[in-house]
Formats: sequence, structure tokens, C-alpha cells
Amino acid sequence: MKRVDLASDGQPSGDTVATGFASLDRWLGGGVRRGDLVVLGGDVGSGKSALALAMALRMAQAGTSVAFLTGEMTAERVMERALAVEGRVRVDELRTGKLDDMARAGVGAAAVRLRDRPPRVEPLPTASLEAMRARVRELDCQVVVVDSLQSLALGQGPQDELLASAVRALKAAALDMDVTVLVTAQLTRWERGRPDPRPALDDFGALGAVKQHADVVLAIYREEMYAPGFGVEGATELLVRKNRNGTTGYVDLYFYKQWLRFEDMLDPDR
Repeated sequence: MKRVDLASDGQPSGDTVATGFASLDRWLGGGVRRGDLVVLGGDVGSGKSALALAMALRMAQAGTSVAFLTGEMTAERVMERALAVEGRVRVDELRTGKLDDMARAGVGAAAVRLRDRPPRVEPLPTASLEAMRARVRELDCQVVVVDSLQSLALGQGPQDELLASAVRALKAAALDMDVTVLVTAQLTRWERGRPDPRPALDDFGALGAVKQHADVVLAIYREEMYAPGFGVEGATELLVRKNRNGTTGYVDLYFYKQWLRFEDMLDPDR
């Protein structure tokens, strides 16, 4: 009841962390919760890693302790992307150093912000699921972002069984350590050419483990990927396909592909 009273006074619940995307946070009752497994999926090239990194950056800059465990890139590449996102420049411009004075100033300001409150970026332990859980425990963070679920499909056996084991291990880690675990995932059962290409829960595969064990399931849909020239370039639907503690729906985002940057259509100036 004390927590309810605090919430009624406008104070966020102690187990809730805002993602930094206001429209999404409203759907999720203020944000993601400790103890929850959040799965973020999408087609190849839809921007799953970029959106997960954007959330990690916004959470960290709001004062939340965040770890970003990457099985897709080196830590240096992740931070390179972070500078591109926050500085609003192209990654290839950072690599070649071809920045005009305004862009250089923007990147410098982004670097200062990231230095003051950075997420902790590390390689994802892939020796075993137990090694991953042990590292999560050692990090002692409020939020752990894992990129990606497929990187944890360890050992011998059918891919779906390995993915299901990884989902269960991530959910157990979230509960055991009272942290939010956000993991990106490919859509292993998605089929191109169907009438409605928007991702559904069954598209995540993993023997239904995502559908059963995840507390929140988010899916990225960018129309321009399936109807070039017809969809609005950059327009993105972030579909809330499962929300254990609330309703489902979608929020409108915009994807600046050149910067790998997502912005909330209703809160674009963040």
C-alpha cells in the first residue's frame, strides 16, 4: 500500500525503470520492471540491436545501472554506435574522421554525456548459460541488456530447444537477481510474403518459450522493408505483443537509419 500511495503521488515504483521512450513507458505502466524478462524481436536489419542500445543509453543517463552484454559486436563497436546515436552522425564518418565542426562538437558533447553515465559494455559470456548467469550476478546492475538470444543457443541439439533453454535461463536470472533482463531475438518462425508481415508471438519460435516465459514481448515493424516506395521511410511500429501486467498495442517510433537512432514520434526532441 505504501508503494501504491507513492505511485498515486506521481513517484515511480521502486521496481520500475523507464526505457526513455515515453510512449512505450505509458503502455508498460511506467517502464520495465525488475524480475521481468523483456524480449525485443524483429526481422533481420530491422534495428533490434540499435533500439536495445538506445534504451540502455537512455536508462544509464537517467541514473540506472545498466550492463550491455554483446554477442554480436565488440565492446568498442558498441561504443562507436553509441557515439553515432547520441551525436547524430554516421558510423562511417566516425571511422574515417570526416566530421565538420558542427558534427565534431556534437560527438564531443555526446562523449562527455557517455563518460559521465555510461552503460557497462562487455562481451557476452558464451561458454555456458551458467557462465552468463554468473556474470550477470557479478555485475550487480538494475538492468541487463543481452544482444542476442541466438548467441546463447549453446551446445548440441535442435536450435529451438537451445533457444528455449536460453529463454528459461534468462527468466531465472531476472528472478534470482531481481534485475530486468532485456534480450534481442531473431524471428526464427517468421515467413516473408504473408499478407500481414507484422511479427506475431509465434514468430519467435523457441518451442513457445518466449510466448510462455517472457513478461514483455516487443516486436519491430518497419513497413519500408516490405513495401519499398509505399511505406513512409523511417516510420516504425513497436508492437507490444505481450504485456503480463497490462494491455497490448503499439507505439510509433521513427528510425534515422543513417544514425542508427530511434526516436519516439510523440517525444522526438529527447
